[in-house]
Amino acid sequence: MFKIITFIDNAISLAVCTAIGGALTFSAVTTATEVAATTTVKSVTTNNADIKQSLKALLAKVEYFSADFEQKVFDEESNLLQQTSGKIKVSKPDLVYWHTDEPNESLIVSDGHTLWFYDPFIEQASAYSVNQSVANTPILLLSNNNDELWQHYHVVKNNENHYLIHAKDENSKVKTLSLYFTNDVNKQLRAFDIIDATGQISKISLKNLDATTLINKQTFTFELPAGADLDDQR
Repeated sequence: MFKIITFIDNAISLAVCTAIGGALTFSAVTTATEVAATTTVKSVTTNNADIKQSLKALLAKVEYFSADFEQKVFDEESNLLQQTSGKIKVSKPDLVYWHTDEPNESLIVSDGHTLWFYDPFIEQASAYSVNQSVANTPILLLSNNNDELWQHYHVVKNNENHYLIHAKDENSKVKTLSLYFTNDVNKQLRAFDIIDATGQISKISLKNLDATTLINKQTFTFELPAGADLDDQR
């Protein structure tokens, strides 16, 4: 389950971002060192509560979306560990569908209560409470504006188009979620990176974004396949 661990617990915390309101673009960073450097930003004088509210306002523009994704994972020495692609669907609040294509197929589903991880190769599923997962899955913030969830994180505004969400818990497996918005009046999310406690960096690019077509709620349900093992951590 390397990909699942990398994407969520170690690198991307959970499939998704939620308030995407337009075409997303992505500028690839050539080395992990350069990516990590984006997390070291100048401090700002604006009150952190105000910064959080401005970010939440940006993320509140869209209630749902679906898109194709490409993901690259780098170690702290800039080595490319993994490159995958698949489909992502998100709907507020806390509904997530993330399917990674073969040959490294996996499925992540949040039904609003349980966060499911399924690896068909080893026929094993893991289940976690969404509320308990938020401390290690900051990406869930993008599908929920609940102040209680956001209190686990400190938000830094590097500039009008770049926010960083840092975990307050020193033991958090995911340290930083970095969000980039377009440089226009719409301020649409265009890219995001995740840095974990080991220094691994996951970069996600989205394409074929659709923020207008309603998503069938059945998409966000998970049924354990026959014969699969379940590791229930709820």
